[in-house]
Amino acid sequence: MGVYLLLLVGTTVAVTDAVETCAAWPACGSGLTLPTTAAGALVVGHRLAAVVVGFLVLAVGIAAWRANPRRRVRAALGVSLLCYPVQAALGAVVATTGAAGLLPAAHLFVGMVIFGGLVAALAWTLEERTGDPSDGPVTDPDALSPPAPAESVERPSLPDDPVARVRAVAGAYVRLTKPRLMWLLCLVASAGMALAAGTSLAPRTVVLTLLGGVLSIGASGTFNHVLERDVDRRMNRTSDRPLATDVVSVRNALAFGGLLTVASLAAFAAVNWLVAVLGFVAIVFYSVIYTLVLKPNTVQNTVIGGAAGALPALIGWAAATGEVGLGGLVLATVIFLWTPAHFYNLALAYKDDYARGGFPMMPVVRGETETRKHILWWLGATLVGAGVLATWSALGWFYVVTTVVLGAAFLWAVVRLHTDRTESAAFRAFHASNAYLGALLLAVVVDTLAI
Repeated sequence: MGVYLLLLVGTTVAVTDAVETCAAWPACGSGLTLPTTAAGALVVGHRLAAVVVGFLVLAVGIAAWRANPRRRVRAALGVSLLCYPVQAALGAVVATTGAAGLLPAAHLFVGMVIFGGLVAALAWTLEERTGDPSDGPVTDPDALSPPAPAESVERPSLPDDPVARVRAVAGAYVRLTKPRLMWLLCLVASAGMALAAGTSLAPRTVVLTLLGGVLSIGASGTFNHVLERDVDRRMNRTSDRPLATDVVSVRNALAFGGLLTVASLAAFAAVNWLVAVLGFVAIVFYSVIYTLVLKPNTVQNTVIGGAAGALPALIGWAAATGEVGLGGLVLATVIFLWTPAHFYNLALAYKDDYARGGFPMMPVVRGETETRKHILWWLGATLVGAGVLATWSALGWFYVVTTVVLGAAFLWAVVRLHTDRTESAAFRAFHASNAYLGALLLAVVVDTLAI
């Protein structure tokens, strides 16, 4: 995380042109002059921090080497150690010559290689120290035990009082829309709009986009309930859902989902037709491609299905600009990378339930040890993606502090997941992932709107 902090601070210094206030090396002026401005002090502080972190990286490398790790751990640490002086040299050249273009990009890239090497070494070390040798993969997913037969689920008795009955049925329809997903996905769309337009965003566009988003999420959730009603009856976590218990009929649920779809597309079309097309793609992708094709048939369902959560970023960007821009694609990539690091924790907590439903989730097919390692892989990739997003000129220090601090908390929870290997540890990492992304998206909104 020290290396990651350096990456983000260095990126922000470059984007804000603070480096121009101290265009010498290692300090300012003639190279040994102390800075006289806050921006210059920040630049010199960044360089001093690089020295401190460099010694930490060297100490970690030496300590790990003396512990006689496996060859792949040594290789990953060796790459990080060899790249560190290259990174420092590139930084010195950029600072003293004011180089633009490829050199700053190479400086950032080498820093990401250093960070990636450390993440890889950590993941492999934790796998070796905390993994269960008997927790091997299922070589043939088709050899999984067939789904358990659906248990008879009694329809819950509805209240006799008419008002209470209406409330109970209304609550069932609300549950069909999966309201817990709405806040985060609407925040993704909000970040996309803010990143694209900043303070010039029209209130009408915001309201219609978020309204369409809420309705499309509700439609997707409803169709998901319809298509998985039989599987829901086999799983403890979902056996009380409205269609699994016949509180809502399939016909009524389909009509409800269709109504939400039409209303969602109408709200999106009032913004522009590209938003309406992307909204329709999001509903179809989650309801059909993910639910029917990916989730029951491939262990990569979570990875590929991450596109469903990434689409709101493109919708938000398109709502503000009328096109799919680079910033929207980068934000969508961050969401896509974050999804496995987030959902694999839930899959660990409900491993037996997913096996009972016949879903080839990562812990069911590849085992818990492999899943924990992949969580760390995807977390590292998410942080790199967030680092790339930090190069956007509209983002500043609030975004940097947020992704570093919350990223460190997320990493801590994932490391604890490796050492504790309990259901509560999986839920802790799951909630840490939610906190990280929620705070990151809020930071995007705050920084771009300059609140």
